[in-house]
Amino acid sequence: MHTALIQLNEQFGIENQLYFELENDFLMIIVDNKHANAKISVYGGQVLSYLPANQTEDLLFLSEKAIYQPGKAIRGGIPICWPWFANDTSGLGRPAHGFARNQQWNVLATDGNADGSTRVVLALQHNDDSIAVWPHEFELELEITIGPTLNIKLTTNNIGGESFELTQALHAYLNIGDINAISVTGLDGVAYIDKTDGFEQKSQSGDLVINGEMDRVYQSPPSKLVVNDSALNRKLILESTGCNTAVIWNPWEKNTASMVDLKKGDYKVFMGLEAANADGDVIIVPAGESHCLQASYSIIS
Repeated sequence: MHTALIQLNEQFGIENQLYFELENDFLMIIVDNKHANAKISVYGGQVLSYLPANQTEDLLFLSEKAIYQPGKAIRGGIPICWPWFANDTSGLGRPAHGFARNQQWNVLATDGNADGSTRVVLALQHNDDSIAVWPHEFELELEITIGPTLNIKLTTNNIGGESFELTQALHAYLNIGDINAISVTGLDGVAYIDKTDGFEQKSQSGDLVINGEMDRVYQSPPSKLVVNDSALNRKLILESTGCNTAVIWNPWEKNTASMVDLKKGDYKVFMGLEAANADGDVIIVPAGESHCLQASYSIIS
């Protein structure tokens, strides 16, 4: 790994802007430009941290008890759920949320842009292990731009001879001051599936507040959602395209206590806000074609 680290820094490092390092035996991309600092795990293609230059608190939550182990998803940041979202319904015993978040990705490119932002491109391609659980030929490309906003573009390329279906999500853990002091605007009147209440179909009334376990899939939400975080005196903005669902999730106290990679009170300081193609929002990608899911995260204070 030491030799690989040297090679990556020589090939893809950007002076005074981007370098590679090892952390917990995982390869990390560290970005430090005039707009923000960020950390990206090459394992999972997962953004773990994004801190704009004018902020003191990270956009993203990363558990202090996160487990850095092959085959295990890192708890926090923005895991990539792909090519299926939530529990597997195939009966094949496949892991929840697919396999992309549990794989080592490849570095394709890094660029320092004229505006001072930094672009990182990672890729994941089918292999014998993926074919065994999902028999399709694909190339998954993840373009991450670290600037005044955090922009993520996930492109699924079907390089096989037959169409395939997928569901997916950018499973963002947002860092918040106090779960009891947030509200989400933009969802009034939007229908959702309540997974904590037998998958009942319901409709949002007014701003969303979280006062207990929550796992909701909002259907046809607006492209822009705003998290009002009064404890940290800021707003977190998610703008997305290429998806027709948004997932909002918090495990609350009891479920958090059963998760070995979360501390007891962690549920109070994060919420899941996910740009997703989930449940009925199934994407069909014809042979030789692509689908693009994009999300932009920003902070206003």
